[in-house]
Amino acid sequence: MTAELSDVYKNKQEGVNHILDCLEATFPKASLYIVEAGGTLISPSEARRRPLRVAAANWAATGWMMSQLFNNCALIDVGSTTTTIVPIVAGKVAAEGLTDLEKLANGELVYTGVLRTNIAAVVQSIPLRDKKVMVSSELFATTGDVHLLLGNITAEGYNVETADGRGRTKAEAAARIARVLCADTDMLTAKEVMGVAGYVAEQQIAQVAEALQEVLSRRKSRGKETQPIVVTGIGRGFLARRAAERCGCENIIDLGELAGAEASTATPAIATALMAANTLERLRLREWLTISSL
Repeated sequence: MTAELSDVYKNKQEGVNHILDCLEATFPKASLYIVEAGGTLISPSEARRRPLRVAAANWAATGWMMSQLFNNCALIDVGSTTTTIVPIVAGKVAAEGLTDLEKLANGELVYTGVLRTNIAAVVQSIPLRDKKVMVSSELFATTGDVHLLLGNITAEGYNVETADGRGRTKAEAAARIARVLCADTDMLTAKEVMGVAGYVAEQQIAQVAEALQEVLSRRKSRGKETQPIVVTGIGRGFLARRAAERCGCENIIDLGELAGAEASTATPAIATALMAANTLERLRLREWLTISSL
């Protein structure tokens, strides 16, 4: 689960309990299992007793999946909202943080994503016309506008609400991006708006690369290499891969090529299903890969 962080709840305990209440009411006859940060499935009653072990623990399912495929690697999962980095060492998840707070503190979580991130959370200023222009901190545009304009995603792939509630054409995205500089597309040329988008994207790559370097440096300082780099999520090609390349990584594996597009765009969900299949049916991940390729 991840919804427990929502500000409709006063704390994570309340969020976890409400989510579990909804699940039990919706699926009264089903056997429910909750992913916990240690990479196992636990009962709802245990989840209620240990809310911080299940809060935002979707990354643990992804880490478990990678540990079944690779003995040593580092995973970069770039989604719509966040980027998760999970090191795998000797066939085990070697993440040092279990909660979002801990992971934000050590580079294993970067709150930047392909669609929902406020541009003002990525940059504080943008170079324009030989000046450094400070940006507005209003929610005028998101990274979805940036990546739509750059061609990294399609209008169909921009499947979240836009900042102004308007459409998902490139012209509408350009208007939102211009507004971040308190301007509009009459004041900025198309080339200038495209330059703004390119700069924001480069800063996102730098954010992810900095976090990845921090994670990799810890492994190297202990004499442990974390190769290859596995990239997944909707930003795996234009954010995760480029961040890994910026860190000097050469052995980069796209999970989409290994396990299919669905596994690479909804990795935590697929991984959770596979954890359940492994726990309840003893289906091994490599058997699933063989079946899915038929």
